[in-house]
Amino acid sequence: MKILAIESSGLTAGCAYLEDGVLKSEYYINNKLTHSRTLLPMIEEMSKLSGITFSELTAVAVSAGPGSFTGLRIGAATAKGLTLPFDIPIVKVSSLKGLAALIPSAGTLICPIMDARRGEVYCAAYICSDDGEGNYGYVPLIEDSAMSIDDFLSMVENLMNDKGIGVSLFTGDGVPVHKALIKGRLCEKASFAPEGLSRQRAASIAVLGAQELEMGNVVSSDDFVPDYLRRPLAEKEKEEGILEDPGTHSLKKIQKGEFKRTRHPL
Repeated sequence: MKILAIESSGLTAGCAYLEDGVLKSEYYINNKLTHSRTLLPMIEEMSKLSGITFSELTAVAVSAGPGSFTGLRIGAATAKGLTLPFDIPIVKVSSLKGLAALIPSAGTLICPIMDARRGEVYCAAYICSDDGEGNYGYVPLIEDSAMSIDDFLSMVENLMNDKGIGVSLFTGDGVPVHKALIKGRLCEKASFAPEGLSRQRAASIAVLGAQELEMGNVVSSDDFVPDYLRRPLAEKEKEEGILEDPGTHSLKKIQKGEFKRTRHPL
């Protein structure tokens, strides 16, 4: 089983290669560069050093969302471009579950959160289980959602009380944004993942992708669509009257005399 994994749902970008359950290579970058500039070069370099032949891949696992709309589209386009010529299936993996899978701690309530702006987060809650053989499972107690951080923390508090859970562990790029609020609400009941485990990684997408592949959960390149969970912010602002249609906005500026006519040299 040969799986190429792609992660581009958040601030980080990465790719990984898993062969017969062994992680052969992983590339990761978190340096404010756009994924359109980093993802394909990383995959190309990794393929050279790891001896990857794309036509021999069993599947391509993709961090399918939720997350950055632009990042998810870049990941989707990359996956489609790699799989379509060879009729290779795509395996969809939740970006939030990918974050949770970086924390192998049985019995721990893991709460991955990704910053969705405007006081909202992409969020979920998983309880980690261990079969004693190094195989970990992540059962969702709160399904992948988009909501305000306040609403999510209320759900986590209720869940901890109902299940008798003493401590929850938060991870993801939403933590630096909302850490003070989380600590203020949950106090000593909140813990946080260390830096090396707190951002999206393609390695966990590869491992989870292998599990999904074994269960037959695949889609074709043509049918693959990211899981956005909500509409782009620009569409919501336009609907709310905050953001105008570009043509209407430009016309108003012309009417106000804010656009000056300029002569361009032939």
